Amino acid sequence: MSEKIKIWLVGNTGLRNPNRIQEGFAAYASSPFVGNLREENEVAFMNFLNEKGIIQNEAGKDESGSHARKWRLMFSRNGFIYPQLKKKDGEQEELGPLDEITPFGRTFLKADTYPAVQECFLRSMSVEQYPMPDGMHYFSPLRWLLAVMLELERRTGSSELSRIEFALWGHTTNPSYNVDEVVDRILDLRQRRAAAPAKRSFDKKEIAARGENYDKKPDNFLDYSDMNMRYLRISGIFQRKGRGLIIVPTKHVLAEKLAKANASAVPIMEQYKTLCNGAPLPTDNADIAKSLLDDLIKQMRERHILFDISDLPLNTAAEINIARQRLENILAQTDEIQYANDQCNQWQEIRDYMTLLIRGGGKLVYDEDNAIEVPKDETPAYLEWTLWRAALAIDHMVNKPYEVRGFKLDSDFMPVSAAGGGKGDLYCEFNDFTILTEVTMSMSSRQEAMEGEPVRRHVSDAVLKYAKPVYGMFIAVRIDTNTAETFRHGIWYAKGDVKQRLDIVPLTLAQFQKYFIAMFEAEKANPEQLRDLILKCESRRDILEAPAWKQYIDATVSDKVTEITNGDVAQNADEAPLIPAGAIVHHTTFGVGQVVAIEAHFPECSATIELPYLHSLPDDVNFCPDGRNLMHDRFGEGIAYAYVIVFSKVIMRLSYPSAFTDGLMIVD
Repeated sequence: MSEKIKIWLVGNTGLRNPNRIQEGFAAYASSPFVGNLREENEVAFMNFLNEKGIIQNEAGKDESGSHARKWRLMFSRNGFIYPQLKKKDGEQEELGPLDEITPFGRTFLKADTYPAVQECFLRSMSVEQYPMPDGMHYFSPLRWLLAVMLELERRTGSSELSRIEFALWGHTTNPSYNVDEVVDRILDLRQRRAAAPAKRSFDKKEIAARGENYDKKPDNFLDYSDMNMRYLRISGIFQRKGRGLIIVPTKHVLAEKLAKANASAVPIMEQYKTLCNGAPLPTDNADIAKSLLDDLIKQMRERHILFDISDLPLNTAAEINIARQRLENILAQTDEIQYANDQCNQWQEIRDYMTLLIRGGGKLVYDEDNAIEVPKDETPAYLEWTLWRAALAIDHMVNKPYEVRGFKLDSDFMPVSAAGGGKGDLYCEFNDFTILTEVTMSMSSRQEAMEGEPVRRHVSDAVLKYAKPVYGMFIAVRIDTNTAETFRHGIWYAKGDVKQRLDIVPLTLAQFQKYFIAMFEAEKANPEQLRDLILKCESRRDILEAPAWKQYIDATVSDKVTEITNGDVAQNADEAPLIPAGAIVHHTTFGVGQVVAIEAHFPECSATIELPYLHSLPDDVNFCPDGRNLMHDRFGEGIAYAYVIVFSKVIMRLSYPSAFTDGLMIVD
């Protein structure tokens, strides 16, 4: 095994997330570039993808159209558009018009569920279109890897392949190698690594040794591994195991049918025709489909999972596969519930994902076999997913975990993409209330324009839907002050011009993380703690301008963290209530009255001023976050010492706070 190493690539390092391919292809299918994606149109298509928000191409970063070439490569490699033929392989006309959408591409566009998308990629990856070193034969990396992993399972009882094993003996090998010898090498590596005291140093030496026969950067062994394994997982036949791979248990029979350790002598023209028309799968055969269904039924019974497919016919392969997909969906939901139940034990990892998101993405390596990563171009999806996991960790929801989220997950419970529009991000329903969480990575002044209307509309819809209080949390890395101002008022008119005053509190991700950590470190994580934070944060929204409200929210989070950490803080029963502008009050002697003004003293200029306060304070005066002190543009800091209240027969100046804490007056 000393021949020159060549790493095969089922994906592309410039398009590391295969879950983005469908939305990119849908954009392509509706663009003027179909069948015309070469040379000068490459830059134009790249700009088109950027305009659609599918890529984020920084100005001046790529003016050559390389993004377009990478997308085109993935479209053609998976058979969604007709690939370019070399002259030695045949005439382009015999295959199909260059870059035109293929019949299989049309099928891919219609795949409206994640399992359907996975099946399309599985069909693509099963085609043997990768050239062998002899220049005459072709192989499928997926089929070859399955052959290796099944032999590994035969010898060890598990098909698990670690990241370093895949890096050195997975994507560096092909059917020109003997599968038994490859497994020998993997097991030898595994045994020596287990005995090594320093795994990182061991891995580095092994990569250097294997790299002696590789003419590119040694870093490629691991970098390409992460990308290749991600693409292989989207086939649905592999899933994550640590930082490596394992065959999905429910797809074991299918894996056995697809595994192939030998290369194919079928000409590339015929392989491409198969690819572009939709490669057959073993499950297209009724007998094999039935075998796969029976194996799945057996596994579900062993796990005591209830199901019923008695209403479904099982006469054809298509009918059998429909029944299998129903069971796979039930199994996936069952696994998701188990995943949800474990999140309270994963709160440190959830915390770390929040840290990466606050940084805008990145990777955190715990050790050689454990790491987490937030790809910089996938932060919106990871933000929703991380807050979903946080909600699951807090627990006590009455709705199912898959009912909480609006985004899709892969088989490893990782995010596929962010949720679509039209509804809120996370609906967490508890016994006595519901919390609707909305998130965004937007931090610019456009934040309010993008989020102000949808968030209020979603919370309004939830208020109408649930027969219990609904609270809104808006979480972003940074809260724009205009966004805070919109939620401070929280006004929305529902159907029939019914006015709603919504409870929406804006929190930075760092503030939420701080409170989240405190709850778990103090072993007091529960939804009531979250509701109490929301209620406390919104308690002064009526008297504070947006900048001061943001400061108050930050101070409140810190105070509540201290309260959770150090134990319950006794509340002062005589604490003065907050007095909103125009508040209605009830006095035991004078009856119902309304606040119309404030009397305040400003020590810096020895001035005592009466400020109108029927609708709001004058523009040049604002409350400080404590709700009592004032800041005047001219007179500096002051303090409210009395409120002017109009009763039916008398106007009273009642001292603050004493008149409001003696039990004689109640503020609505």
